Amino acid sequence: MADASDLVLAQESPLTADLAELFQRHTRDMHADTPPESIHMMPREELEHPDIGFFVLRDGTRPVGMGAIKRLSADLGEVKSMHVLSEERGRGLSVRLLAGLIDHARQAGLSQLSLETGSQDMFLPARRLYERAGFVECGPFGDYRLDPNSVYMTLKLDRSV
Repeated sequence: MADASDLVLAQESPLTADLAELFQRHTRDMHADTPPESIHMMPREELEHPDIGFFVLRDGTRPVGMGAIKRLSADLGEVKSMHVLSEERGRGLSVRLLAGLIDHARQAGLSQLSLETGSQDMFLPARRLYERAGFVECGPFGDYRLDPNSVYMTLKLDRSV
């Protein structure tokens, strides 16, 4: 395990060549236990957009996590494509990545950050992570509709933090 000082979270292009493994594993995980009609991840190419802040967490030069904030309106953002490599979990990387995404949302002037995640057991650690960060369950937002395979969560942002 690298020293915490080797960890860097920075905004990057989702098209960066060394992110292929992260995207492949994220896609595989999303398709492992979720029906196709309930998968809401964005294709890698669509994450390269002016309304999306895409971030990579690196341990030295190795990408170990990623996540994005998509602006849905002047005040509302959505967490997209958050993923940490399975062998890197348990090091607090997801906490660091989510904190960075929340900070970005605040700096972007958003007052609310929402997300969609799975309702299946494999998503329980993610739901607990979001709850610890202050997210609470809510109804569907944006273009989402009620779906038994989805859990919707939201966080009111205090911009003074």
